[in-house]
Amino acid sequence: MLHGHHHPNRLCGIGFMRVLRLPLLLSVAASVSCSSGRLSEGSAVCGITLLASANMVIRQASNAYRILSEPPAGLEGRVPARVVGYGTATAQVQESVTGLILAYEGDGFPAIPGFGVALVDDSSEVFRGILIFDLDIPAGYPQLGAITHQDLVMPLLGLRVTWSSVSNDDCPLFAAIDTVTVAE
Repeated sequence: MLHGHHHPNRLCGIGFMRVLRLPLLLSVAASVSCSSGRLSEGSAVCGITLLASANMVIRQASNAYRILSEPPAGLEGRVPARVVGYGTATAQVQESVTGLILAYEGDGFPAIPGFGVALVDDSSEVFRGILIFDLDIPAGYPQLGAITHQDLVMPLLGLRVTWSSVSNDDCPLFAAIDTVTVAE
């Protein structure tokens, strides 16, 4: 080694970060940090976990088996929904002549481009919630309907995911919501 130069893969150097992939780093950090008990959805650790989870959803979308062509069972009434980077909110499901319309009832709804994904646990076929991305919609995916907020409308897709890779007990992808609306 020349004097004054550092080896590019040295642990303390920037070269190490180039070698280590960000999704792996986020997944490991989230797994280790979340293993001590249920954390607040707004904690930094769960925030990092959500980013890793959103990345895993996108990665799993490349498998044609995982793509839904019809709305999943259980996608009705008030459902958990969240925009990547924001907390769990709700969406109210309605049917129209053009398909399902979900009215998002939370913060952070992105301006176009964007899309929502109805997530189904591939081991149980149970609908889990809607994850909203501020990315261009992937080409060639069947639209199950739309998700709206105020005057914005985005396509809704559906995807089977390996639930254990996108959610865990300490930092769940969707917090519990009140699915019952009380009339006054």
